[in-house]
Amino acid sequence: MLYYLFNWLDKAFDFPGAGVFQYISFRAAMSVITSLIIMLILGKPFIKWLKKKQIGETVRNLGLEGQKEKEGTPTMGGLLILAAIIIPTLLFAKLDNIYVLIMLGTTVWLGLIGFLDDYIKVFKKHKEGLRGKYKVIGQVVLGLVVGLLIMYHPDITIKESSSVESYVASHNINIEDNFERAKNEMSQDPVKSTKTTIPFVKNHELDYAKIITWMGDWANNWVWLVYVLIVILVVTATSNGANLTDGIDGLATGTSAIVGSTFAILAWVSGNIIFANYLNIMFLPNIGELAIFITAFVGATLGFLWYNTHPAEIFMGDTGSLTIGGIIAVFALLIRKELLIPIVCGIFLIESLSVIIQTSGCKIYRRRHKLPASVAVPVEKRPFLMTPLHHHYQKKGIPEEKIVTRFYLVGIILAIISIVTFKLR
Repeated sequence: MLYYLFNWLDKAFDFPGAGVFQYISFRAAMSVITSLIIMLILGKPFIKWLKKKQIGETVRNLGLEGQKEKEGTPTMGGLLILAAIIIPTLLFAKLDNIYVLIMLGTTVWLGLIGFLDDYIKVFKKHKEGLRGKYKVIGQVVLGLVVGLLIMYHPDITIKESSSVESYVASHNINIEDNFERAKNEMSQDPVKSTKTTIPFVKNHELDYAKIITWMGDWANNWVWLVYVLIVILVVTATSNGANLTDGIDGLATGTSAIVGSTFAILAWVSGNIIFANYLNIMFLPNIGELAIFITAFVGATLGFLWYNTHPAEIFMGDTGSLTIGGIIAVFALLIRKELLIPIVCGIFLIESLSVIIQTSGCKIYRRRHKLPASVAVPVEKRPFLMTPLHHHYQKKGIPEEKIVTRFYLVGIILAIISIVTFKLR
């Protein structure tokens, strides 16, 4: 909104300083600042209001140290995260940009699903919340819509790395040239594509259409289905991975801030013709506006961390965790970096894998020893003491703060690896 206001003031009245809103870097900086301010100003009053309404967390007895102290801690803090993401985006982004609209839609849709889950838990007193199948249906619907938009919306295009390289060479563009002029000229002949960026490969590109080349002439007709299924898988897995990670104070919030910062860098280089050429990756016209959204996301998660560090004053609930995971997944898909998710979101991955391994291991043990459903698998026979993985370390007696800090360090290492994959081929 402010972008359009100051753009009008600049053109109509030559208003001093209004032209600065044309720069994505300025609006991204204002977005993260605004997001942090929203969190820091509204955080305390929101926590007090939740306490007054007795909207607190119901904690299951898992035998973990310090667990009972968390009983009654205000939850549904994800509502605050949603506000801190949506408001700065509406203020500073171009609202006619399809990428921004998709991210806003993703935020609202998954926020509603998470809110329903928290509402059922808190107000209806059903510990299980929204049934798992309904969450998955919501994620599948989101994946279907996002996949079809990427496939068929005319404004979602790419410029392949080979074309970028030839353009830069023929126009003798160097690092000091006008980025916006070069980008605008370059985006005059973009193409629709099912290509994505793949790490550790020389040309950095994988075309999903090659998966079904065995279908011959039918391949072009059915590639949309393959792509949509991949999008649904990415959205569902990442969203649930973030949800599983949200188990101890500050873990999901801080990890998500690291991931968001990484994707902000990846989005910026993908939307910059010079660096897209230098890194030999596809150039994505108009993707730069996502910088405003993702900086708001980083500001919201960092601001929430102010109140969510141990001992947490508030929990995000599924309103926050499901939304955060979905945002990361859809953002990665839009910037064509979804194959980097296993690396950059490695914490989410190992948390999810620990649950899968634990469940599978216990099922195999039950089958081999013919244990009835009422008898628990002995702890010493389980792959982990408890899952998700962070609870395993809690069971081993490692303090909560130490676990979170170490996971942060692993997350930072994975983020660095994700960035340097562009030069490791």
